[in-house]
Amino acid sequence: MAFSAFGHGGEDHGAPPPPVTQAVEPRAAAATEEFEVVTSLEGKKLVVYVDRFASNEPVVQAKVEIEGAGLKGVASETTPGTYVLDVATPLPPAMHPLTISVEAGDSIDLLCATLDTTASVTTEVHTHGWREWVVWALPGALLLITGIWFAVRRHKRAKKGI
Repeated sequence: MAFSAFGHGGEDHGAPPPPVTQAVEPRAAAATEEFEVVTSLEGKKLVVYVDRFASNEPVVQAKVEIEGAGLKGVASETTPGTYVLDVATPLPPAMHPLTISVEAGDSIDLLCATLDTTASVTTEVHTHGWREWVVWALPGALLLITGIWFAVRRHKRAKKGI
């Protein structure tokens, strides 16, 4: 009696892929009727994106002052609507309240946001534990035992001539 074996293809059984890591920069957002700001802590710089709330148009040549979390200063415009403030010392993991003042032409507004630096990097590694193997091995073993039982039963019936 010969058994057929069917293989599967297209799988690479080489080295496992590297763990998935995703860097998430701490962010904060705030909005009023006039302005909308999004802040992002990128390394040693606090980047502030400022736009008009109604039109989403970048606010250019504004005076953007930031205070809170040990920061205090005027951010400089790097590109239209983008302002940067240097961060001298790293911010510890915490919820940091920020007060952002925006002056653009005749419009002046004060916005409050909370910068969350508690979890800036997440790492997820997929591993195969013994429980996962048991979940697959147990039904496989039962299927194999059932197949052997049917084969033995069929062989006995063939000998008897049934």
